[in-house]
Amino acid sequence: MQFVDEASIIVEAGRGGNGCLSFRREKYVPKGGPDGGDGGHGGSVYLVGDDSLNTLIDFKYQRFYQAESGRPGQGRQMSGRAGSDLVVKVPVGTTVIDEDTLEVIADITEIGQQVLVAQGGRRGLGNIHFKSSTNRAPRKTTPGTDGERRNLRLEMKVMADVGLLGMPNAGKSTLIRSVSAAKPKVADYPFTTLVPNLGVVKLGMHEHFVMADVPGLIEGASDGAGLGLRFLKHLTRTRLLFHVVDVAPFDESDPIEAAQAIAHELEQFSPTLAERPRWLVINKLDLVPEEEREARVAAIVEGLAWEGPVYRISAISGEGTDALVQAAHRWLTEQRRLEHEDEEAAEREREMRERMEAEAVARTEARLGRKRKRCDHDDDDFDDDDYDVEVEYVE
Repeated sequence: MQFVDEASIIVEAGRGGNGCLSFRREKYVPKGGPDGGDGGHGGSVYLVGDDSLNTLIDFKYQRFYQAESGRPGQGRQMSGRAGSDLVVKVPVGTTVIDEDTLEVIADITEIGQQVLVAQGGRRGLGNIHFKSSTNRAPRKTTPGTDGERRNLRLEMKVMADVGLLGMPNAGKSTLIRSVSAAKPKVADYPFTTLVPNLGVVKLGMHEHFVMADVPGLIEGASDGAGLGLRFLKHLTRTRLLFHVVDVAPFDESDPIEAAQAIAHELEQFSPTLAERPRWLVINKLDLVPEEEREARVAAIVEGLAWEGPVYRISAISGEGTDALVQAAHRWLTEQRRLEHEDEEAAEREREMRERMEAEAVARTEARLGRKRKRCDHDDDDFDDDDYDVEVEYVE
């Protein structure tokens, strides 16, 4: 199945039914009076979170969603039938944005969470409502109103507790394969990972957490270079970041410069995301002689002026990975306990997520604005959705 995490759709609620102009006509009742019924309300459009979906690919092929309109009123004071609501299923972790106003309408983060995105039109009134002592035969009715029509942008972000970030070929995919049942593609060339991968890290019968591996970042990712900008947003759902650093890059690049570049791109994309707790995970120690390992690690820590937790691992052999995931599980458990017991801690977490969401939306809209400008000057009939992965290069 293709992984599609962005889609634009149009939703239109149903129109309300018109009121009826009718007069009672029965034998021996020559002046029966008005009896026109009301129209039915138009159906509304709702989005609901569904855990059986993990991609927005369905919205790539169907982009228009319309609820049923209400039926008009009838004589004998009979109201028209209301239009049925339309409920559209979306993956949990979907953010709904109004493309015209850039307003974030909702963030669907729970199974079954239902959000109204287009309100149905109101019903029209029949002439029975306009009868009075001075107007015994009113010919006035009101029409039903149009339902709301909105252009929406859906952005799906994977729901995970821990996010992996680092340069291409840092070993992120190997790490998630090592500690979970996820089997992302692994190879000895950059950008092997083209879409986010989720893995459930199990530590016991009822103890686990979810880890997300996103495509590798490169310098300039926050401005659209490589695959970074498209997928950095997935990290905004995480609570903890593992910054994976290759201790022995195959191209003999400087690990310190690579780590600093990633930190800079994170800050440029979302200053709030850069404030998230981040652990330094130094990978591929199996490629370094044992007598040189400590010196290599110390040089990286000192060069980065790192003050947070540092873990030494070899993802391919599993060395050090158990200690890493055990520590992450303890940290996540403690954070959840604090948020459950301390309302201020829970509020801080909510505010941080809101800031990250706003920053991610701003970055996405800036990218879309640049794309629209390029398309305006391009004679080719280019459709972004023709491609599953977009690669942008900046000078």
